[in-house]
Amino acid sequence: MSQLRATKPGLLVCTAIGIFIFLYLRNPTPEEAEEEPTHPAVVECGFYPDELCSALFEGKEAASQIAKFCKAPHGSEILAHLHRPRNCSRISWELHFITRPLSPEEGTFPLAYIVTIHKELAMFVQLLRAIYLPQNVYCIHVDEKAPKKYKTAVQSLVSCFENIFISSKREKGAYTGFRRLQADINCMKDLVHSKFQWSHVINLCGQDFPIKTNRDIIRYIRSKWNGKNITPGVIQPPNNKSKMSRTHHKFTPEGDTYASRNERFRDDPPHNLTVYSGSAYYVLTRKFVEFVLTDTRAKDMLRWSQDIHAPERHYWVTLNQLKDAPGSTPDAGWEGHVRAVKWRSEEGAAHDGCQGRYVQGSCVYGPGGLRWAAQLPALFASQFDSAEPLVVTCLERWHRLKVLGQAEVPVEPHWHFHRESHFNVKLSPW
Repeated sequence: MSQLRATKPGLLVCTAIGIFIFLYLRNPTPEEAEEEPTHPAVVECGFYPDELCSALFEGKEAASQIAKFCKAPHGSEILAHLHRPRNCSRISWELHFITRPLSPEEGTFPLAYIVTIHKELAMFVQLLRAIYLPQNVYCIHVDEKAPKKYKTAVQSLVSCFENIFISSKREKGAYTGFRRLQADINCMKDLVHSKFQWSHVINLCGQDFPIKTNRDIIRYIRSKWNGKNITPGVIQPPNNKSKMSRTHHKFTPEGDTYASRNERFRDDPPHNLTVYSGSAYYVLTRKFVEFVLTDTRAKDMLRWSQDIHAPERHYWVTLNQLKDAPGSTPDAGWEGHVRAVKWRSEEGAAHDGCQGRYVQGSCVYGPGGLRWAAQLPALFASQFDSAEPLVVTCLERWHRLKVLGQAEVPVEPHWHFHRESHFNVKLSPW
C-alpha cells in the first residue's frame, strides 16, 4: 500500500533517521539514553517506519522525539483511491477492508455504528476500515456544511458497501450541541428501519479510533453489560432548576459539560425528569433506541433539549435512568469504559500529560501518547487529527495486528497492511 514518495534529499534524511532508530532501539547505551537527540528538518518518510511504530508503543522516549521529525505521508494513497473512477472491488482490496466475519461469535452479534464527520477524509477512511466488518451496519452522518468534494468522496466509498449508508437527513454544524444530538437521532431512525439486524449501537466522531477489537467490544458488552446500556454520567446538582443562562466549563471523567453557577435550564424538564450530566458517547441496545424514538417522555425531552446547552451530554444518560426504559442502568455513575480522553484538568492525576497538544481542554494525541491509550480498558480513544499522521498510522497498524491475531478464519492477504521497512527486519507484533 505504501510507496516511496520522498525526494532524494528527503529520502537520504529519512534513511539516516531510520538507521539511527534501528541502531538506537536495539542496542542503546546508558549514555545515549540520557542525551537529547538532535534532529534534521521535518520531512515525509515516504514509507511506513515499522521500527518507529513498534518503539512508540513500547514507550521509548527517543522514538517519540524522532517521530515528530519523520512523518508518514498522511492519506495520500487513500485519497487517490477515492478520487479514481469507481471500482468497488479495487477499493475493498487496496484499502484493506476485512470482508468476512472473523469468528462465529462475532458473526452472530452484529453491531451498529453512527459516525459523524465533517473533515479529515483520510482519517475517516482509516477509522471506518478499523471498525468495519461485513456483519455490522454503519450510518455515516456527513455534515451538511462539508465541502461538496468531501461529500462526493464519502458517497463514492460507502456506495461500495451494502451495509454502509449516509444518513437520510443531514444537519448543519453537527459538531456539538442540539445538532449533534439530532444527527444521532437521524441515524437511529435509519438504522431501525434498515434491513440489517443489530444488537447494540455505538456512536463515534471522525477523530475517534478503536483501541479494542470487534471481538473485545462484544465480549465487554456481554460480560458486564449484557442487555444494558452504557451512558456514563451523574445526577445534576440540586440547583439545576435555575433559569440563569450564563455558563462555564466543567470537566468530568467522560468529557466536559456546561453548567452555570446555579445551572441554567430555562424551564423545568418535561415529565418531572431528573436531569443527569455525562458523556455524549454511548453503547445502547436496540430496544432502548426504539424506546427513544417512540416514548412520549423521550420525544418531549428531545424538544426541551433544543433550549439547553450541550444537550447531547444530558439526553442519553437522563433517559437511561428511567427504570422502565429497556436496558436502563439507574445510578451507574461513570461506569462504562467507552472513550479514553486526556483532559487538561486531569493532568497529573489521571495521566502524565498530553504529549501532543490540547484543543478545547482535551488532548490531541501525539506520538508519546500511544502507549497510554493502548493500555486503557476503554473501547475507543479520542482525539486524533492529521497534524500527527504517524500517530494514526501506527495506531491503525497496531490495531489491525490485534484484529488478525484473533481471527478464527483464514486471513486473506489483502487484510494485512504492508510491512515495509528500509531494513527488511522481521518485526514481532507490538
